[in-house]
This record gives sequence, C-alpha cells and structure tokens, in this order.
Amino acid sequence: MGKPTGFLEFQRISESYEKAEKRVKHYREFIPHLSDEQARTQGARCMDCGIPFCNNGCPVNNLIPDWNDLVYRGRWQEAIVALHSTNNFPEFTSRICPAPCEAACTLNIPQTPVGIKSIERAIIDKAGENGWVVPQPAAKKTGKKVAIIGSGPAGLAAAQQLARVGHAVTVFEKNDRIGGLLRYGIPDFKLDKRLIDWRLAQMKAEGVRFVTGTMVTGAALPGSIANDAKKTISARQLQKDFDAVVLAGGAEYPRDLPVPGRDLKGVHFALEFVIPQNREVAGDGPNPINVKGKHVLVIGGGDTGSDCVGTSNRHGAASITQIELLPRPPEQENGALTWPYWPLKMRTSSSHEEGCARDWAIGTKEFIGENGVLKAVKAVRLEWKDGRMCEVAGTEFEIPADYVFLAMGFVGPVGGVLDAFGIEKDNRGNARADTESAQAYATSVKGVFAAGDMRRGQSLVVWAIREGRQCARSVDQFLMGSTTLPR
Repeated sequence: MGKPTGFLEFQRISESYEKAEKRVKHYREFIPHLSDEQARTQGARCMDCGIPFCNNGCPVNNLIPDWNDLVYRGRWQEAIVALHSTNNFPEFTSRICPAPCEAACTLNIPQTPVGIKSIERAIIDKAGENGWVVPQPAAKKTGKKVAIIGSGPAGLAAAQQLARVGHAVTVFEKNDRIGGLLRYGIPDFKLDKRLIDWRLAQMKAEGVRFVTGTMVTGAALPGSIANDAKKTISARQLQKDFDAVVLAGGAEYPRDLPVPGRDLKGVHFALEFVIPQNREVAGDGPNPINVKGKHVLVIGGGDTGSDCVGTSNRHGAASITQIELLPRPPEQENGALTWPYWPLKMRTSSSHEEGCARDWAIGTKEFIGENGVLKAVKAVRLEWKDGRMCEVAGTEFEIPADYVFLAMGFVGPVGGVLDAFGIEKDNRGNARADTESAQAYATSVKGVFAAGDMRRGQSLVVWAIREGRQCARSVDQFLMGSTTLPR
C-alpha cells in the first residue's frame, strides 16, 4: 500500500495548530487540514504490512490501507467512496476520534504511525469542497416506517442506512436542534456545527424526517440533563405508528460526587457549562456560567474535562486546575506489551496546551464555601496498591475554586425511555441487546432495537456510528426478511 519504501523515506506529518494565544480568543476550529501533497506523502508511508492492524483497531473497520493508497495515487474521488463505505460521517470522526487506528498501525511500534486521522479529514474535506458528497435516495420505497429516538451519531447512522434502502425514517430528538452530543456536548472549536447541518441537508434529501423538541412520555429527566421538549409521544404510540423503533439516545446521566458541600453555588456538572456555551455560540443568548477572572477546578481527566478546560480558557479564567483520581500515566507506552491495542499513556490535549495545571491521584473530600457560595475544595493525595485506592495520611490540602466542573463520565442512559417501552436492562442500566446473534441489537420487546450509548454505555462517537450501522442492518432484516446493508 502506498509507496513500498515510503515509510523509510518520509516522516510523519502532524496537522498544524493555530497558536494558543490566538485561538483562545474565538470558538472556531483551529486545525487546518493537510494539503494534497502532505496527505499524499502521509499515504505513501502506509506499509505493505501484510495484516492491516489499523483496520481492526478502527471500530468501524475503515478500509485504511485502501484509501491511503488512493490518496497517494491522487484518486481522491475513489478515496471518498472507500471511506464512506464503512463510515457515514468521516467529517466527525476525523476531528474528534482519538484514533485507535493509529495506535494499531504497524509503524506505531517505533511511535511513528501513519497520520491516518489527518488523511481521513483531508479526504472528507476535499470531497465536501468539490461537491462529491451528494444525496443517495433509495431507488424504491419499502412502505415500512422506522422511528429513531435520539439524533446523535448512532441514531443518525442508523437513519441514513435505513433511508437508503427505502424505509421511511423519522428521527425524534428532545432538544431544539438535531445532533445529540455532537451538537451540544462537543465545543465548536473541536467540531464546527456547520458540518452537522451540512450532513443533515444530505439526509433530508434522502428522505429522513427530523422531529425536534419531542421526547418519549414518562422519560422524566433531572435538571442536569438538557431538555427542550415541548411535546411528548408515548412508547405505545410509536409502536403503533411505526414498524420498528430504534433507541439511540446518549448515556447522558452524569456521575455525581456526593461529598459535603455538593449543593454549594458554583459546583456544576460539566455539561451544565459546555451545553450553554454551545448554545451561546449558536446565537441563543449568553451562557449563564461565566468564569472570566475566576478560579476553575475540573474534576475528571477525560475528553469532557478537557472541553471544560478549553471553554474556560476562552472565557479568560484566572486559573484552571484539572485533577484526576487515577495515577499519572506513563509518558510513553510500552509498545512491546500494548501494541496493537489502545495504550495507557500520558495524553495532552490542545486545551491543556492553552493553559491548565494538572494533577493526578487526587481525591475530593469536601467543597468549602461561605454563605452558600463555593470558595475552595478540600482534597487529599491517593496511593494505589493492588488496584485499591488509599488516602495518604497527612496530605490533605485545599484548592481555591470559584467554580468546579464535574467531568467524571456518564453512568448510562436516563432509564425513563427504556422503562416506557418495558425493556429489559443489563446490570449497568443499559438496554440489554447483543450484537452477534441473528437478532443483533434487538431488545426484549419485539420490534424495538437499541444501539450506541443506550446499549453499550458511554463510548466513542466512532463506536456509536458502528452500532448505528449494524443496528440498521438488523432492523432491515427484521422488516424485510433479508438485507443488503453491510455488517
């Protein structure tokens, strides 16, 4: 694949970033895609390695060596066809996926993997700029109707696949705009929301119908979860009006931290900060949380925590600290032990590079306040022995904080939707449905399927796309007795 000796001749090229002092002044994307020549050079580095571990490292099993080779040869239109054959939305994954494919690349053994993610973005951006991404409406309608609950990546992938084989698809979303956490859970500087609108225009032309501001009756939500619903529809009505239903909502229930002082003003779940900021950027009015000149503490070291850091930097926070319960990971993985699997190693995001103090193996003991307002956080250093967490005696300290954002992950979907349909759950509160049997993605209720976070729990966008695509195949099989959709 690519040039046989390319991996010996060319170095890995990383995408460039706008300087931190400039990008923190706006919410636009700040990473330009590779030039055609840069992408061609990266494609040339793809080895004829015999077994393409990158393909298996990618949850959607992208045909990576194929489109690397096509880019190297300048056959861009064929490259976008190959890319779309496994991935409905490469404009999303090429921006926000952590690239497990690159971890699995054979060239990652010496820590110089092919820039797969950057080539993917170059392909989809070039395809968009040249008008190669066009609607693919079904040649013939089946007369079958499918309802999809949730318009995140799993729901959108299932919707597009089912519409393209002729089913009448309606996507229901509780919020005021389509996109789920793509729209409201990821900052604009990481994912320009115009990309969502661009893809939605294609899907509408393919026959997908979108209904916003509507949720399933009985699915009461806590105040920490965004909900613009003005209308409801019952599970029974959905089952009556549609031949199949796909549950593709997100794992929106955030993990809480019930320590003393949790009710102080200034302590928020992460998305209570990020979602209103996305709405502000969209023109919906100011974010009610403004951390300009304030001391910010982010609890949790994952992507959502990083998003809080980047947003706080753009507000102009006086200081930003991020703490993590787990120990500091190694700077570099032991490739001999981990390759081709996803490695544990130190990861620094672009938001961290903009300004953030980070600390590991820290436990939160108490939120400290005056007159009901947060002033500081009492913390303690931790020691991990045999996988167990222990406090280190005499190490308690305080971190000044005007705002705390809890970014410790999500425990699962809000149970009300599953309860409304009477769906059996697994031991984590997700919809119980397997992925391998003849009834893959089918729940305990006939004609009702589940995919994405609602089935597997909190996960990556690329996993949601995979599950949405595979679920669509099972739905088509259920409705028609056979299917031409890919596995």
